[in-house]
Amino acid sequence: MKIHEFQAKVILENHGVPIQRGYSLTDENEIEKTIKKVQNDFNTEAVVVKAQIHAGGRGKGGGVKFCNTYEKALESAKNILGMNLITHQTGEEGKIVNQLLITEALNIKKEFYFALMFDRSKNADVFIVSTEGGVDIEEVAEKTPDKIVKAWVKEDMYPLSKAIDTIVDSLGLSSFDEAKEIFRKIFECYTESDCNLLEINPLVLTEDDKIIALDAKVDIDSNALFRQDLISTFHDKSEEDPLELKASEYGLNYIKLDGNVGCMVNGAGLAMATMDIIKHYGGEPANFLDVGGAANVETIKNGFKIILSDPNVKSILINIFGGIVRCDRVANGVIQAVKELNLNVGVVVRLQGTNALQAKKILDESDIDLISAETIDEAAKKAVGMVI
Repeated sequence: MKIHEFQAKVILENHGVPIQRGYSLTDENEIEKTIKKVQNDFNTEAVVVKAQIHAGGRGKGGGVKFCNTYEKALESAKNILGMNLITHQTGEEGKIVNQLLITEALNIKKEFYFALMFDRSKNADVFIVSTEGGVDIEEVAEKTPDKIVKAWVKEDMYPLSKAIDTIVDSLGLSSFDEAKEIFRKIFECYTESDCNLLEINPLVLTEDDKIIALDAKVDIDSNALFRQDLISTFHDKSEEDPLELKASEYGLNYIKLDGNVGCMVNGAGLAMATMDIIKHYGGEPANFLDVGGAANVETIKNGFKIILSDPNVKSILINIFGGIVRCDRVANGVIQAVKELNLNVGVVVRLQGTNALQAKKILDESDIDLISAETIDEAAKKAVGMVI
């Protein structure tokens, strides 16, 4: 689960990490009061107005403004709140800014890049740092990869203290007594908050020699939210794709894509293979949709509803492996769902596993206009053939 910058700073501050301080708002009527509160509480005339969306590149898109006067801050805040912010991560459709963060302005001496994530290749957490902060890390990796330093952390193999020594030295912060403790607290925040990613870009050294998290991007493991009472309240549904949000309410795993062949599959691996075979035969998958192990009438019906909410879908490929669930029950579920929904697109069904032969017989003898297939190749060819 992604969270906003101001929320990420809450959990960092709760773990004792110094942050750029400020206040968030959603109501235009709160702008004037919030700017004055930041100026008064943090003894600063200059403030920074930041759009709060779940995407990077906000500054380049016009969503972050340094304002050295109250009047400029007021103008910027009113312009940014409600704007459709387009960045390299939002795509051309952009995202509406429903929330602002107004912060103190800091005098910056040096900017760094910092991130913590899990490295599957080493089965360990990894610090990733660079002296080139405040810019896209992908650009640094491409042009000056030697300026990116990694240090791994794993109990009994890669000690945390050694990793922290490595990154402190690489960033030239070894003369600052608090540096090691700050990185230790960031690691504590990362682990105790169940983060998939904790990125601070930039982490800054101010003119008065303080190390501060100027920005923060955090992605939380959704499977761990049951033990994260505070973070669970940070979920912003307005940032979710409406179809993906609706699918999650149905208990379905759905991701919208740009193609026109809808996919309904049980199991993530089989879903990926199904999308690959569609592309192999010249088609483009319209979605990833995993209905899980309980492929019954309701899940199939809800799957159809989600898929058909995308107007680009011209055919649907159902590819179910019957292990725990019996194929004949799935076949009856497909027939019932098609009857109830009055579909106007072609449907290809491939069922394999328990009672697959009975399932194919049920489908072939039904009075529903759908096509059954025995192999994934046959199913993909037929589904793609309907749209090209």
